[in-house]
Amino acid sequence: MSAPGSAASRSLAGLLVGKLLVYQSLWATERRIPGTPELSVEERFDRAKAAGFDGMAIDFGAMSLEAARAAAPNYARSGLRSLVIAFPRTIEDLRPALRFAKEIDSPFVIVVGQVMPIRVAEMIEVIEAWLAIADEEKVSIQFETHRNCITNDLFATLQLLEAIPSMRLSADLSHYVVDREMPCPPSSELQGMVSEVLARADSFQGRVAARGQIQLPLAFPQNRKWLEIFLGWWEEGLRSFASRSGPEAEAVFLCELGPPEYALTGADGRELSDREAESLVLARHARAIWQRVRTSAAQPA
Repeated sequence: MSAPGSAASRSLAGLLVGKLLVYQSLWATERRIPGTPELSVEERFDRAKAAGFDGMAIDFGAMSLEAARAAAPNYARSGLRSLVIAFPRTIEDLRPALRFAKEIDSPFVIVVGQVMPIRVAEMIEVIEAWLAIADEEKVSIQFETHRNCITNDLFATLQLLEAIPSMRLSADLSHYVVDREMPCPPSSELQGMVSEVLARADSFQGRVAARGQIQLPLAFPQNRKWLEIFLGWWEEGLRSFASRSGPEAEAVFLCELGPPEYALTGADGRELSDREAESLVLARHARAIWQRVRTSAAQPA
């Protein structure tokens, strides 16, 4: 993590920083407990509100546009803020998600692009086409760092960032820990690459991974070393966001602890940890980090 006297901290000194919004993911509230019915969408919104989350993200990787529209009234009813995660399978497939985002007042759309050329030059054309559509629809987009999509690979994504200065990211670093089978701690070279991602990230997603597992139980002692790595990355990313954003900016941290098969299960098919409780742990960590960012900003330069 950034120490109080570090360069990252000093760059914030004397600045006014905005607000942190901590979201829950509707997909992450699926329980998938064998023999147990799922909670209704209404109950899942209510539980997120009662737990103190600021918003709820709707994920088109887990539900259709029609189901999302049916769920949308829960935003006004619960008072939770909205967010859309799109999984476009064609260039034009992004447009309906952008229009839905405007309907529910989502501050931006996170794109997990399912058009996946092999060559970076062709990837650039796809990203630029989606950016053009977002500009036409007047909706900001961020490309999630995610496996099995156009940003599948850390190395290719860094080349995209270099080629497209307007490309912004939603940083889910769990995918790149698995993608690169990162050691713990990561090498200085890998750490530098992660820093490049964080410098272009305008939102952050909460999940802790290891080199061979996308989602670790947070309380297991053997996973503490990975939790510390991710806490340091989130602090670096949030400090970077605060240093380049105005006092009205809102940082978004999305807790996205996925159900099985993201979550580890035992032989009985039941999870090894309590994801609902773990999401609150992540929310507390994010808010503690943001408080340190605010404290640094309040100190004179």
